[in-house]
Amino acid sequence: MTLILESDTAVAHAWWWRTEGSSPEPADLALLSKDERERAAKIVHAPTAVGFVAGRAASRRILSGLLDVAPAEIGLGRRPCPGCGDPLHGPPAVLSPESPLWISISHTHGCGMLAVARVPVGVDVEGVRDFPVEELAPATLTESERQVVLGADEGSARTRAFLRSWTRKEAVLKAVGVGITTDLRTVETRPEHAGPVVVAAGVPGTPASWTVADLAVPGAWAAALSVPARPEGGHLEVRLREHP
Repeated sequence: MTLILESDTAVAHAWWWRTEGSSPEPADLALLSKDERERAAKIVHAPTAVGFVAGRAASRRILSGLLDVAPAEIGLGRRPCPGCGDPLHGPPAVLSPESPLWISISHTHGCGMLAVARVPVGVDVEGVRDFPVEELAPATLTESERQVVLGADEGSARTRAFLRSWTRKEAVLKAVGVGITTDLRTVETRPEHAGPVVVAAGVPGTPASWTVADLAVPGAWAAALSVPARPEGGHLEVRLREHP
């Protein structure tokens, strides 16, 4: 209980796990709500379905240990979107039991993540794979980001530079609560810096600045986590663990 319910808002916690197989695990499906199981059944791409189911199940198991309730008693839903107020597409939330925790969930092929904090938090994980970086850059990167990313050597170095920007943008916009619904070219992530970095983004009623840290997940993936920047400054501490 003391792991997360500490008062220090400069600390965020994150877990990552591997996802395998061509179909969801029955034990994972058993932890999902009826609506979640129906949503999973509609996902055509098998790895995406596996990642979705594993993500909801792993999140419940982790939260179970933090909130001292059975995994099946963890109710997951959404907070209202801060942009439009729609309760159907805001950031994820623990609906039951009552909790002060903010959460964010992300998954990509082979890997999932959960972030937990006492303040709004966003996490994103992406697989390191071939990207048409030159095609994506004009629509997703700021001018200074393009110079850094396209200035990197072709191949792995350029891909990782692009993913550093991309995961930072996603983490911030997930923490804001709106997701990728804004012009990504307006969100400057300073990929030339190893981080943490402060990124300006938000909508009325949400923090204007966010501290973003890259996460040291295994080499096959790239990830980032974001929380509101503290007015007094200071270091963001992220405690990263593997969830078995």
